[in-house]
Amino acid sequence: MTDARTDFLAAAGAAGELLRRPEVADSWQRPSALAGWSVGGLAGHLAYQVLCVPELLAAAVPTEPMVGLLDHYARSAWVGAALDADINVRIRQGGEAFAADGPAALHRRLATVLPELAATLAAADGTRPVRLPFWGPWSLALDDLLATRTMELAVHGDDLAVSVGLPTPELPSGAAESVLGLLTRLAVRRHGQAAVLRAFSRAERAPGSIAAF
Repeated sequence: MTDARTDFLAAAGAAGELLRRPEVADSWQRPSALAGWSVGGLAGHLAYQVLCVPELLAAAVPTEPMVGLLDHYARSAWVGAALDADINVRIRQGGEAFAADGPAALHRRLATVLPELAATLAAADGTRPVRLPFWGPWSLALDDLLATRTMELAVHGDDLAVSVGLPTPELPSGAAESVLGLLTRLAVRRHGQAAVLRAFSRAERAPGSIAAF
């Protein structure tokens, strides 16, 4: 199994452990640390990063051209969009829809999918094109798609943990390095090499932010 698939499954397992915590269920209807999201909606969005993958693999192979990871983010409408932009409203509504049956049902759904997904990914071709329906007219290689989902799981796992007063889930070193590597590449694209270099090495010359998004 490729590193991308191993990293994704590790992040998915960490998300499942977080979603089963009683602190998440107890805060389900409350606002989260992420503006505009409830805890339940954020949990639904976190689970979606895993639950979408079997659906994508079961769909017909897309015919749109494949793009690379950075090109994918350059094309994505949500990157840099305002909180009330249509794309972000739809993403929040999707999270709430996934959470509609409550925390126990969401965790059961994820726990059921994970063992099957591990076997499916072990046999999958990492170069197979896949496409999320709301992206636009392009696709990604499966392993690149999994890299994007691993990053989403790490970032939103932190959001959810902070929202309910829990420690941020620790990922295995390989998965953490994959996520941080992708975020670094995106930060360089947005801010330039010098800004990221200084943020990592020279506090006296560091910019105010090198956020990837």
